[in-house]
Amino acid sequence: MLIQWYPGHMAKAKRLILENISLVDVVIELLDARIPLSSRNPDIDALAGNKRRIVALNKSDLADPKATETWKDYFAEKGLSVILVNSIKGPGVKDIVAKSRELMREKIENNKKRGRIFTPIRVMIVGIPNVGKSTFINKLAGGSPAKTGDRPGVTKGKQWIKVLKDFDILDTPGILWPKFDDEKIGLNLAFTGAVKDDIMNMYSLSVELIKALTVLYPERLIERYKIGINDDDDPEEVLLRIGKARGFIKKGSEIDLNRTSEILLDEFRGAKLGCITLEMPPENNP
Repeated sequence: MLIQWYPGHMAKAKRLILENISLVDVVIELLDARIPLSSRNPDIDALAGNKRRIVALNKSDLADPKATETWKDYFAEKGLSVILVNSIKGPGVKDIVAKSRELMREKIENNKKRGRIFTPIRVMIVGIPNVGKSTFINKLAGGSPAKTGDRPGVTKGKQWIKVLKDFDILDTPGILWPKFDDEKIGLNLAFTGAVKDDIMNMYSLSVELIKALTVLYPERLIERYKIGINDDDDPEEVLLRIGKARGFIKKGSEIDLNRTSEILLDEFRGAKLGCITLEMPPENNP
């Protein structure tokens, strides 16, 4: 199942980042903790240049804790500051300010020596669509200065937001990249809602999700839907079992596969199947 989604506004958003990168001191890269590699835009390294960097693993409450620790070590080994974040409930959000100040400490001290007492910290938030940037900013600001939504593409332009007296955030629209080199990346992005559902075949997507979960977390499907699963089961058959178990029956005793597909994806995204991580760092993959 090949997935590509790069509407025109994303190219514009990329230009916006390039035009404003010189205005900021720190770049905060917000990733989805369930898919840290797939949600990492490969263009960000070039766009951020030599700016100080923080990797924030958002939605960490939805991801497998053991896998998240492995990812944290992976990014730390690459010399990146890593913070686990739950932007809805708050854990990790305030740590971003402390880490930014730590990264800026030398510059702030040098400015003081030159007589500049006040040095504001300006950070840029970057990430893919629907990774939770606006919710993260709202939690950090203690209010609702940024628009939020449960669909990709809510933020359309840049927004400067003052969080503290010395801390300003530049929010930018979520951007993907023109071509996904690996089919799994496109699928992972679609599973988690980074690609608009409107352009997806939800039945095909749910079948692909079952294919992934029966390898990684088969017990979650068994526990949630009270069904049996064997190693060689066809994922389409498993979807039928889920629909039957949930009672999604249309006239004529036919399983409502559209409803079943939507419910499966919704329950995965809402962690009703449990905390799940869909990928591991490259060196930890089989």
